[in-house]
Parts: sequence; structure tokens; C-alpha cells
Amino acid sequence: MRVYVALTDGEWYRYLAERSASEVNFWQPAGGRQFRALDIGEPFLFKTHYPENKIVGGGFFSGFVGMTVSEAWELFGEGNGCDSLDTMRRRIRRYRRDRESSSDPAIGCVLLRDVMFFPSPLAEPAPSDFAKNIVQGKTYDTSAGESGHYIKEVLTRLVAVASSVVQMDLSWAGSKADIEMFGLPRLVRPRLGQQSFRAMVMNAYSRRCAVTGAKIRPVLEAAHIRPVEHSGEHRLDNGLLLRSDVHTLFDRGYLGVDSKYRLMVSPLLRQQFDNGNEFYTLKGSRISLPSHRTDRPNHDFLEWHADTVFLAS
Repeated sequence: MRVYVALTDGEWYRYLAERSASEVNFWQPAGGRQFRALDIGEPFLFKTHYPENKIVGGGFFSGFVGMTVSEAWELFGEGNGCDSLDTMRRRIRRYRRDRESSSDPAIGCVLLRDVMFFPSPLAEPAPSDFAKNIVQGKTYDTSAGESGHYIKEVLTRLVAVASSVVQMDLSWAGSKADIEMFGLPRLVRPRLGQQSFRAMVMNAYSRRCAVTGAKIRPVLEAAHIRPVEHSGEHRLDNGLLLRSDVHTLFDRGYLGVDSKYRLMVSPLLRQQFDNGNEFYTLKGSRISLPSHRTDRPNHDFLEWHADTVFLAS
């Protein structure tokens, strides 16, 4: 298993540690560079600068997207480690070379869930091979080398400490006693946080409604194909980016998508409301899809929606 240890802005982590935020944006002031060090579900740890040089917390990787500062604030708010959008803009400007180029610059967003922090006295020393000249972070393999094994021990202690201090959804990791005795039985769980789900769906569909092609950002919403209340998950392949009215019609069964990604339109839309010509015109056409096949709607979820929600007659 891989674990990424990232150099952390002190203001960012202290602000979040005081507020017990479970889902956060570990932003990178310069957008454009993809973060490829981890797969979804792998651990991401926070390390302070020298001379403190301590691991102070961590979370689990939900994905990476490029967003403007205002988009990141809209989705994560104080989960960006700031008390306001203006504060966030000032701090990003401090790190960027093009400080005056834009009031809403693009930034890189490493999205994290189940974030936890060590109480200050319990912060752990960084691995001895984390050099002073590393400016972003370093990846460790927990099955290889002295530092890798040490990082796994740190992560195990972090989860045990966090689960005893705050209420967290850590049932997948076992009981606190199990963690302390056996270590973490399973660290990788490829799911997203709720806000990360929204960000990743928006990015995968290139900020366009999958049905209509609309690209007016304020009316675009990340829809679950199988809702969370019906055993659905915050997974990219359980999502569609839809215009708000299309989202409502999809959730109520007036619209659906078949296993070949073709739009289905219920006859009840016309029967009940004498309306819906826009959608009947598109009936049977293929919706727009993410470029990566693994990001496209899961056939099982589409079939569940067609069988359970879609109003066929």
C-alpha cells in the first residue's frame, strides 16, 4: 500500500484541526499539475515544515481536480482550511508568482475524506529520509523498507487516536481494540466524500450537462444514479452531471438512461404535464460521457434506476 506524506501549510492544518472537518481540500496554489501519487482510498498524511518536522494528521485520497478558487470555496467552504473566500485568495496569492493576474485563479485540489489529526503532544516525527529539500511530498510503500513500515505504524496510531477522540465512520477499519492489536486490516476503500463526489463528477463531465449539454455552472448538479439512501455510494461511476431540472426529472423517474447510455423519457411526462418536448426530441440519443471508461455510469446502477425509479408507463 502507498502512503503520501505531504508538506503542509501550518495555517491550513491548524485551522482544520480545531474544527474536526472530515472532508477537506488540500489545495495547491498553482493549478495544472496532476496529482498521480495515489489511487482513490489510499492514505495521505500531513507533515509540518522544519524545524518542527512532525506528522500531524492525515486522511484518505478522494481524487484530484483543477478548480477555480471560487469553485473550491463553493464546494468545500471552511474545508479549504480558511475562514473566508477572501482569506483563501490572499493565501493563494502569497504563494503564486502571477499574483495580480486573476482574482479567481485555477488551483489544484487534492480532495481528502475521513480527515483526522493528532492532538499536538501526540504528533509523530517525520521519517528520517524525508529530506529538507523536498518541497511538496514523498510517497512511501508500507511493505518496503524501514520508513515504509514506520509510516504504517504512524497511520495505525493516527486512526486509533482519532477514533477515540471524535465520532468517525471507521467501522471498515475494525474496532479500536482490533486496530491496536492487529493494525489496520484494510486501509483502501475506493469511495469519495460527498463534496469530492460533486467535484469529481463536475470534472469528469467537463462541466456540461450529460443530457442537454448546458454549461451554466450554477445550474449543474451531481446526481446519484442509485441514491445513498438506497444503498448507493459517492462513487464517480454512480454519478451524472445534470442541469437542475433534468436532475429533478431523473430522480422522480421521468427520465432514465439505459445500459447503452441512451436517454429514456417516460410517457408520463407528457401525459401528466402536457410538456417535455425538449426531452422527447432527445429520446434514444446517447448522453455525453466522461472520456475515461472507468468513470462512466456503472451498468448495474443504471439498471437499478431503470427498474426501480423510471416510470415506464
